[in-house]
Amino acid sequence: MEMTTSTVFTTNTSTSGHLLSSSWDIPDLTRAAVLSLSFLLGFSGNIAVIILKPNIQTLSPLSQSLMLNLAVSDLLCVLTLPFWIYDLLVSWTLGLVACKLLTCLLFLSFFCSLLTVTLLSVQRYLVVVKQQHTLNHFGAKRLLVLLWIASLVASIPSGISHNLIEKKENMTYCTLQLSSEALVIFVLIDEIIVGFMTIFILAFSYISLYRKLKRAAFFHNCQTTRLVSSITASFFVLNFPYHVINVLTVTAVSLHIEGLMEFCRSSRYIFGAILLFNISLNPLLYAFTSCNFWKCSEKLNCWKRNSGVSQSTSNNTITNAV
Repeated sequence: MEMTTSTVFTTNTSTSGHLLSSSWDIPDLTRAAVLSLSFLLGFSGNIAVIILKPNIQTLSPLSQSLMLNLAVSDLLCVLTLPFWIYDLLVSWTLGLVACKLLTCLLFLSFFCSLLTVTLLSVQRYLVVVKQQHTLNHFGAKRLLVLLWIASLVASIPSGISHNLIEKKENMTYCTLQLSSEALVIFVLIDEIIVGFMTIFILAFSYISLYRKLKRAAFFHNCQTTRLVSSITASFFVLNFPYHVINVLTVTAVSLHIEGLMEFCRSSRYIFGAILLFNISLNPLLYAFTSCNFWKCSEKLNCWKRNSGVSQSTSNNTITNAV
């Protein structure tokens, strides 16, 4: 995942390259501005979630654990951004060990954030749409341990591939250096699988939730309409283009299409920065507004009882709502 750093594909059929130079251009400044905004919003928002815990006290223990885990993973991710901004605009001055450690932290926290968002969408789907509490019974600690292990495994291919590359004018950068076509394809497919899996599960969960609530009489008064739309739309808009570029990159590397490779290399930098901007929106979209799902779940329960629909677990649904 070349979200913040530059990439060198040193294959037999592609040329090495670094888009950055000693002079700043518009793409560099644009990426730096997006990353800076992501850091400011993400740092303040996730700190507020961890300290203040807004609107999550009424949620189930599992939901509270997932919300805090999302805030922690997002905070760890945005804490690495100042280093990548400096690397982008100036040079890498912290050495190889710091390069690899910060890269591993970036990918670990980013994948953890993606998987936590996925788990939250699945839980909301089960509770509101299916009226089930399967994940609650599984246990928060077990889920979080599995989530971090899966994130670590997913981050290894990209994390270990970063090295220090010296370019012209004695500038050094912490870059993802891939020495073979097979390694390029392996790293990108790893990102593609995680990315599209997350997008599909989130879209399915929230569209199903939207349809479920739409059938209820109270739906036109529920604020969840805008919330579901904003979560789905923002995640799709900010994530989907980057993964499409990854698919095109795999195609370009496999078929040795140099023109497409150059397009993907330059486009990935911008879309990667936009991808990280989604991290800064998570506190607004999840922690600060999750009480709306609890209220709508409670209203849905009351509506079903008033409509004569039998439900033996109504009290548990309200108590353990998303």
